[in-house]
Amino acid sequence: MKNQKWMTFDCYGTLVDWNGGFRSILEQIAGGRTEELVAAHHHFEAEIECQTPHLSYREVLARTLEKAAGSCALKLPSGTEYAISDGWAQIRPFPDVEEELAKLRETGFKLGVLTNCDNDLFELTHAQFKQRFDLVITAEQVKDYKPSLSHFRRFQRVSGVADSNWIHTACSWFHDMVPASMLGIPRIWVDRDQSGHDPTFATIRIPDASGLCDVARRLSC
Repeated sequence: MKNQKWMTFDCYGTLVDWNGGFRSILEQIAGGRTEELVAAHHHFEAEIECQTPHLSYREVLARTLEKAAGSCALKLPSGTEYAISDGWAQIRPFPDVEEELAKLRETGFKLGVLTNCDNDLFELTHAQFKQRFDLVITAEQVKDYKPSLSHFRRFQRVSGVADSNWIHTACSWFHDMVPASMLGIPRIWVDRDQSGHDPTFATIRIPDASGLCDVARRLSC
């Protein structure tokens, strides 16, 4: 197993268009203020994830939406605090992803996902991909949220991967690039959000997933 090449991914924002999905779901609540509500949700989510005891991601989404709406002076209609998890199947993969995943598999990579998500919510997403991932580590399994190293450590134990054969790929600088840099493994930052964060935390920064396999080949030589 130590000789097997692995690429792990964050899912939402990297492989799957969660901003587009969130907009579609929340537009029914926020109308013309949808972008404001989506931005507020992303701002508060990490704060809610840090609460103890561990909350399910479904509960994180609900509490974050309530706090985000309050910060925007938007009144949530009764019963809509779970709108995002209820509409989770609307969040779809980016169009540049499947071709690159196929190329990575052809190149000999096994593919894993390290996600701040519940098992059942991720399964709704998993079903939308043409081929299933080889290993999935969820927040529900580790009872923790990235940027904690819990996902990464569990993946190391379960896969048996050698650090030299492991590349982590993600959009989130905070949740993924920073903790992966602490482990010293190669890191591909798919900076879809053009966030402006320090690029030195990544091994390579790319603007989207197109060409991802070519980058992975260079890193794994």
